[in-house]
Amino acid sequence: MAKGMREIKSKIKSTQNTKQITKAMEMVAAANLRRAEEAAKAARPYADKLLEVVQNIAAGTKDVKHPMLESRPIKRTGYLVITSDRGLAGGYNANLLRKVTQTIREKHQSPDEYALFVIGRKGRDYFRRRGMKIVEEVTGLPDSPKFADIKSIASAAVRNFENGTYDELYLFYNRFVNALTQIPEQKRLLPLDGIGGKEKQGPVASYEYEPSPEGVLEVLLPKYAETLIFSALLDGKASEFGARMTAMGNATKNATKMISSYTLQYNRARQAAITQEISEIVAGANAQS
Repeated sequence: MAKGMREIKSKIKSTQNTKQITKAMEMVAAANLRRAEEAAKAARPYADKLLEVVQNIAAGTKDVKHPMLESRPIKRTGYLVITSDRGLAGGYNANLLRKVTQTIREKHQSPDEYALFVIGRKGRDYFRRRGMKIVEEVTGLPDSPKFADIKSIASAAVRNFENGTYDELYLFYNRFVNALTQIPEQKRLLPLDGIGGKEKQGPVASYEYEPSPEGVLEVLLPKYAETLIFSALLDGKASEFGARMTAMGNATKNATKMISSYTLQYNRARQAAITQEISEIVAGANAQS
């Protein structure tokens, strides 16, 4: 009986230590979530202004042509997948990677038909274990990433579409809704849709371009595509912290329930031990009388 009580007491202590860790991780994730939400909101005006300028050029230029705007027969597809470096975030990575794998299986018969660009250690390890070749990867991003942290992979993904290495580029990431909801998102990034021939409603700013509208468009279109990738990364970071905060919150609640259950078991075992000792004392007294 004493051995059983010691085991239960050890379980209570271990669960209490786990609860302290999960509670601390929940609080850290909550703080990071606020910063990630602010960063995601701050990046949107820049992307919106780039889109406005690009649309203005496209609307004012007849027969605008650029590789990033032209659809072509699909022979090879690029996939840029944004995951996290760490786990303990519920189904944040698993749901997204399952969606990517399902899409690849449905669309492709051979590994030669697609190319993978991966951000995050979880995604990289997942594809490596399945023998899926990764063209370029980025891991070890900080909690508050800068564009410079992913510039190499974003530029490579856009450049490979421009030079015809593949004919379309898809972006996979978790879209942030709130701390409880993150939706795995599949978005066709290239060729860019809805750019040319789109008239804006209301007042339109007037721009003068040097050396020419076409020359400016040549520079801005890749930057716009890279900005969309960075915006998706920031959205993914907010989703990651929201998922981790929720997962650690649930873990803390479960630990509290387990501690209550173990405490009840301990009290019952202790009561049974006391009752047994009293019974033995009474039996001994009766035997002497």
